[in-house]
Amino acid sequence: MKFIPRRTALAALGAVATTLLAGPVAAQQVVTLRLHQMLPPQATIPAKALIPWAQKVEAESGGKIKVQLFHAMALGGAPPQLFDQARDGVVDLTWTVLGYTPGRFNKAEVFELPFMSGSAEQSSQAFQEYVEKFAADEFSSVKLIAVHTHGPGLFHTKAPVTGLESLRGMKVRGGSRIINNMLTKLGATPVGMPVPAVTEALSKGVIDGTTIPWEVTPALKVSELVKNHTTFAGDRGLYTQTFAFSMNKASYEKLPADLKKVIDNNSGLPAAAMFGRAMDEGDKAGRAIAEKAGNNIVALDAAETQRWRRTAATVETDWINEVKGKNIDGAKLAAEARALIAKYSK
Repeated sequence: MKFIPRRTALAALGAVATTLLAGPVAAQQVVTLRLHQMLPPQATIPAKALIPWAQKVEAESGGKIKVQLFHAMALGGAPPQLFDQARDGVVDLTWTVLGYTPGRFNKAEVFELPFMSGSAEQSSQAFQEYVEKFAADEFSSVKLIAVHTHGPGLFHTKAPVTGLESLRGMKVRGGSRIINNMLTKLGATPVGMPVPAVTEALSKGVIDGTTIPWEVTPALKVSELVKNHTTFAGDRGLYTQTFAFSMNKASYEKLPADLKKVIDNNSGLPAAAMFGRAMDEGDKAGRAIAEKAGNNIVALDAAETQRWRRTAATVETDWINEVKGKNIDGAKLAAEARALIAKYSK
């Protein structure tokens, strides 16, 4: 019998053991997904939606999925590039504002129209169902996790806005072309910019005020930079913005079936509702900070709000006429959006 040195025998046994273990170890390999977004981690959506979503996915995957979060554009680029970063596989997941890429999400824009949306949770569920039924083609280049809206839109200004006349001539930040058109109709001078630029623009006097929801004011220190906030009567805000949480298609497709199911279980209506709830809770927190600071919160009455509604109504007419040139029935889509908002508002 041929003698095998002890060291050689041990090495052979080790190799056999490694081979036997390789299958189970490979099966348990952790998938790391990189999530990129524009806001600081303490802002509402990162703190109350994206981080909890990531933790839930990690837990439900049994630790097989790890989500790395990169806040405040840490991986480079600008907010308008985020959707394409997910589409192109620069990262695996992104959250962004749809209005930052004008002319791209034409059907989705209907939710930005003046006095269309109210509660973020209700409107976000309506928006999710609307996109699934009427605008899925606009998101076909990604695996869409969810879309959502923010809560009722309002003004945050250095000088108080107490009526239509007091807005005239003010330089006001708008976050999308629909909102900028609305600002023009209302007599303001719109200044388009992504939300992370608002703090510096207010502090340097580039703008006199901004259109953002209450929820993002703490992260941007808006209640410190301006002392006036104008709200509207009724259950619909002056405007809203629309958001998408997207995943790279290839990143999703290469997941094993059990991990795809985890992603699917945390997509669609439940995810849209969760993001909307975070926005609504953030609105309460943001307003409370302004109240505690003693800021001036102007509540326009029903009659004055109706004046704004009449003046802003032509924004919807403009949008309907514009998308008609792209073979889109804007009037039908606006009616469908309102019906879905009413459905989820019951």
